[in-house]
Parts: sequence; structure tokens; C-alpha cells
Amino acid sequence: MDGAIVDVLVSEGSTVSTGQLLVVLEAMKMEHPLKAGIDGVLKRVQVKVGDQVKNRQVLLQVE
Repeated sequence: MDGAIVDVLVSEGSTVSTGQLLVVLEAMKMEHPLKAGIDGVLKRVQVKVGDQVKNRQVLLQVE
């Protein structure tokens, strides 16, 4: 959903595990935690705190 990034908890090159909190998105005056769906390494972080994002926009890439 469209919203604003309020927190980025990881950086490129970080190892992440399934269920780990990666980013917090605020939309419609509610915070939505975005968690890793797989174990892997964070290859790309495409957002920073304060960014406005759109529905279906790629925020992170985990491989």
C-alpha cells in the first residue's frame, strides 16, 4: 500500500532470517511491519526513512 517509510532496520549485505523485521511502513495512520519471507542476504535496500512509497514498489531485495 502507499505510505511512508518510518524505520529501516537492516543494511545491504546483512544476513536475514525468515520473520525478521526489516522495514516499518506507515500507511493510513497505522504502522505496518515488513518482515523477511525467506532466509538470505540483503542485496539491495532501495528506501530510506522518510521516503514515500507506492503500492507494489520494490523496497528490498533478499537473495
